[in-house]
Amino acid sequence: MDLPAYYDEMHQAALPLLARGAVVPDPLLQAPEQDQRRGLTLLTRPPAPILAALTGLLADFERLEPAQYYYPATDIHLTILSIISCYPGFTLDQVDPAAYQAAGQAVVAGVGPFRVEYRGLAATPGGIIVRGFPRGPGLEELRHNVRQHFRHSALPQSIDQRYSIQTAHSTLIRFRAPLQHPAALARLVEHYQEHVIGSFEVHTVELVYNDWYQRAANTIRLAEYALSGD
Repeated sequence: MDLPAYYDEMHQAALPLLARGAVVPDPLLQAPEQDQRRGLTLLTRPPAPILAALTGLLADFERLEPAQYYYPATDIHLTILSIISCYPGFTLDQVDPAAYQAAGQAVVAGVGPFRVEYRGLAATPGGIIVRGFPRGPGLEELRHNVRQHFRHSALPQSIDQRYSIQTAHSTLIRFRAPLQHPAALARLVEHYQEHVIGSFEVHTVELVYNDWYQRAANTIRLAEYALSGD
């Protein structure tokens, strides 16, 4: 995949809509107690210096559009793959967590650390993301291992059923209300379109039970795996 071209195409399609205020708010962000969507995800988290840079950047947006949903540092993540995509009513007692923990150990075997660069923001119909660019084959290898393992496993999974993830982005903002300053917001996104946030080495990944937004309060970490390459 030509990742820069993919991000650019997505951004250029969404930006004119953003400038007109024609965004797609998520109504469940206004009533989180009604949101019972839960799932299982393999993910990683940026380190503290990257999170600090992102939250500092988000402050500019929050001053302009305070009614939107801004991911706190605790919740910012990079999805490796959704093992079970979030759906209403899914609970851990419906599956065998130990079997998924063992599967996670199997899929990371032989995968070494990899680097991700966060560079530039992009608009989407439902929010704003930071563009992530993996360096080296590690992320692709890890996703391949997960897909292959679960394809030949009897464990319940819904990998790639919603969409086949190939990017390395992190969602930073979700829209939950009409925009107050859509044109200014579009200009601010453009201002940060090529902004270099930084790069980081991914040494560990987590298997978590989570809600749709990866809120820390609703997340249960089932396992953490080191990427050693062994």
